[in-house]
Amino acid sequence: MEMSVEIVAHAPAFVMVAETAADVAAREALLDRAMGPKRKTKSSEKLRRGRRPSEGLAFVARDASGGLAGTVRLWDVTLGEGGPAALLLGPLAVDPSLKSAGIGSALMRHAMAEAARLGHAAILLVGDEPYYGRFGFSAARTGALAMPGPYERHRLLALELTAGALDGAGGTLKASGRKLKAQAPTLAA
Repeated sequence: MEMSVEIVAHAPAFVMVAETAADVAAREALLDRAMGPKRKTKSSEKLRRGRRPSEGLAFVARDASGGLAGTVRLWDVTLGEGGPAALLLGPLAVDPSLKSAGIGSALMRHAMAEAARLGHAAILLVGDEPYYGRFGFSAARTGALAMPGPYERHRLLALELTAGALDGAGGTLKASGRKLKAQAPTLAA
């Protein structure tokens, strides 16, 4: 006797897409809600300030109505003075009302896959190893690396997308990404 099982797949409650300029205000509001007012004082922020995310590596998750449910961006950095290139992930944030819906995990997996597809060799982040460890991140390869400014050393985590990418890497991470264009002053009429 043959049994048949019907599997009903439901459309995802959210989709991941490239971030657009129209997402900026909603992204900033989401980051404020999810991370609080001190988010702009973190060492990671020093590497992002005045820079654009790595080309093709800024994503948002949208809910069924098109609203912003989550965000993740990756940034170009150099590992030490004249060292190899890598990416710095962050911030990863999900609307607090949607926590535990799998949005953060989906954003992480999408960002990692795109970084690998684009040929990047390693991703670093400052975060909790119990959360990021499930994606392969650990502090095992970051002992000779440092963030600019204060940070908790055990929270500097890395993932090699290419085996050996972090071999011999040491020193302080430096921003190396594309700079933001300066806003042209507006003339009064």
